[in-house]
Amino acid sequence: MELRIEGLSKTYPNGVRALDNVSLTIPCGMYGLLGPNGAGKSTLMRTLATLQEPDSGTASLGDIDVLRQKEEVRRRLGYLPQDFGVYPRISAQDMLDHIALLKGITNGRERKEIVAAMLRRCNLYDSRKKALTGFSGGMRQRFGIAQALLGSPQLLIVDEPTAGLDPGERNRFYNLLAEIGEQVIVILSTHIVEDVMDLCTNMAIIHEGKVLFQGRPEEAISELKGRVWQRSIAKAELPAFEERYKIISSRLVGGRPFIHVLSGQPLNGGFQASVPDLEDVFFVKIRGWK
Repeated sequence: MELRIEGLSKTYPNGVRALDNVSLTIPCGMYGLLGPNGAGKSTLMRTLATLQEPDSGTASLGDIDVLRQKEEVRRRLGYLPQDFGVYPRISAQDMLDHIALLKGITNGRERKEIVAAMLRRCNLYDSRKKALTGFSGGMRQRFGIAQALLGSPQLLIVDEPTAGLDPGERNRFYNLLAEIGEQVIVILSTHIVEDVMDLCTNMAIIHEGKVLFQGRPEEAISELKGRVWQRSIAKAELPAFEERYKIISSRLVGGRPFIHVLSGQPLNGGFQASVPDLEDVFFVKIRGWK
């Protein structure tokens, strides 16, 4: 099964064009949707989750029309939005039981077994009777995945899922996602480059509502091979370098700017060749450089 998106467009009443003729083919596995904040990622996710309508375009999950057969989509969908609310005083076990019932799992014994299995899978079983208000950020995200996985979805959408998580929780969360992604379509919407590089076999870069790249991360990186150069400079030199070169990125290392520059020709004057990475690709694409 694959998710096919053709020509999706959406303009809000304030004139912001959130989606501009977006077309993507998303196969089974982990798929990264990479873009800066405000790029249109959340609008696309909400559209695929049947929460809002586009102005034009189509989307299909296998033979299901996502925009017209919303109930069919919802039966196959798991969705973890960027922000989600819970009843703070209810336990994780009782909340999952309630959500399972809403998802149509009406047999009490079956529902109890499914909820227990999901709590174990998401490493929450020992905290199953704890009120959700006492959960850490990582536990809340794992609970979010648990509720999204109820009903064995064929499409799982997670939108900026690691905001506020410490490195340990982030790793545990993504190990769980990677395991899930072996069997279903998982769309990971994020602005964190490392998450896509570490987890996703396929990806797209979206900016200002437009798809700038789609394919495998290593394919995007290979486009920059031999074209990225690096060096350390003094802070006072930075404006002059910005005027002269296409600076991909600049970060302080030991109090001095360390710059990556895009150039099809070798650069002298202290520059060294740099092995490109997905962060270089990201900045080059959103700046429209060739």
